[in-house]
Amino acid sequence: MAVPLDRIRIVLCAPSHPGNVGATARAMQAMGVSRLVLVNPQRFPDAEADALASGAVAVLHAAEVVTTLDAALAGAVLAIGFSARPREFAATVLPVRAAAAEALRYAQAGDVALVFGHEMSGLSNAELARCQIVATIPTDPAFASLNLAAAVQVAAYELRVAAHGGAVWQAPAFEPATQDEIAQLFAHAERALIALAFLRRAHPKRLLPRLRRLFARARLEKEEVNILRGILARIEERLGQGERSGK
Repeated sequence: MAVPLDRIRIVLCAPSHPGNVGATARAMQAMGVSRLVLVNPQRFPDAEADALASGAVAVLHAAEVVTTLDAALAGAVLAIGFSARPREFAATVLPVRAAAAEALRYAQAGDVALVFGHEMSGLSNAELARCQIVATIPTDPAFASLNLAAAVQVAAYELRVAAHGGAVWQAPAFEPATQDEIAQLFAHAERALIALAFLRRAHPKRLLPRLRRLFARARLEKEEVNILRGILARIEERLGQGERSGK
């Protein structure tokens, strides 16, 4: 069975800037989307597109070039057009996250096209009318327009999350300190602070409770306790040297 993202095609209608085409390919590859369709690109292929694609030239060079939007949508079971501007006769309008979920649902049955318009004017009303869903990316209303490749990046990201979830890499887990080790650290810190005359044993005020709270909130690891105790030991050692030298 095809992976749903393999059934997603990104359609760019009449892109005028080859750099946007290349950056779109890079945005797609980063999210695992590989099918790019160009409708009447002004300049393609182009060295600038290759440069902006960076490591995604395979997506760029595999792009299909067609002369009509109908050709770009041929065989698709769903077309989702992207528009920042409200349209009077728009079909179902969804935020990009909900549109991505719909795209993945339909991709179980066949190809889905995500359609993006010209850099300056976006999709025409006639082009948008060819789409069953209108998707929009929530932005600041005072500046709603996104760069073409940036819009594709947002859409491709939402597709990725819808298909595979939002799991990210994790830092390695280190051995946590035991309660005994943390208690010994606290006692060591108390001794060192008294030796520094930073803490007055007779008038501790709220320093020790706050220090204990700090240690608890930090959820210290064993190696971190060892580091802190090493610092405290060095402080005590230096204090001892100062006392012996009469300082």
